Amino acid sequence: MSSLGTSKGVLEIAKFGLYVTIPIVLMFTFANNTKNLQKFMGNRSYVVYPPEGPRPQSPEELREMARELARKKNIR
Repeated sequence: MSSLGTSKGVLEIAKFGLYVTIPIVLMFTFANNTKNLQKFMGNRSYVVYPPEGPRPQSPEELREMARELARKKNIR
């Protein structure tokens, strides 16, 4: 550390202290008071999917439609 100088050493220690302290304080704030978490998350928009479209017909219905079309073609 002597090659860095004392001012750089103090700066590194202060940065490390911030890097460790900030996540701990945030976790403590949100973990102990769920109202804070709900307030914070309530302001965020989430993915909203479009409404579900019509479902495709079942295989039995498709077979029946094919039979009806075949009968109509045979009648002509």
